[in-house]
Amino acid sequence: MSTRSGIGYDSHRFEPGRRLVLGGVEVPNARGLAGHSDADALTHALIDALLGAAGLGDIGQHFPDTDEHWKDADSLDLLSQVAVFLEEHGFTVVHVDASVVCESPKLGPFRDEMRRALASTMGVSARAVNVKFTTNEAMGWIGRGEGVAVMAVATVERAS
Repeated sequence: MSTRSGIGYDSHRFEPGRRLVLGGVEVPNARGLAGHSDADALTHALIDALLGAAGLGDIGQHFPDTDEHWKDADSLDLLSQVAVFLEEHGFTVVHVDASVVCESPKLGPFRDEMRRALASTMGVSARAVNVKFTTNEAMGWIGRGEGVAVMAVATVERAS
């Protein structure tokens, strides 16, 4: 067995009139995240971490924002495609961990639902998915409530 890790990062600014979707879960909020797809920064960061761990590129290569096919796409559908792609290349997801940086809304009440949605989509146990939330202590663009950033790490295994 060969074990590999990858990191992912994504950020999106808030925009009125859009849904706020993180980890495949719609969070009630007056503003959502701007983006070509549903702008699910949590799922996007996990996708990049998984692709990076497998050495299979990044989200922009597989789902470019210049392609109308991905306009308003459900990011869990993109994650599902990545999970299949990894499997086709002999990789198994072992664990993912993400930190969501956001001043508001408070996301803790949605943690378990996010973990279940992400785990189900990747075909792993919810115990293999960890999601954490923090603020930016009122500093910078995140601290001013302008958007959300997410950092993620993924661990995958491949039979030698």
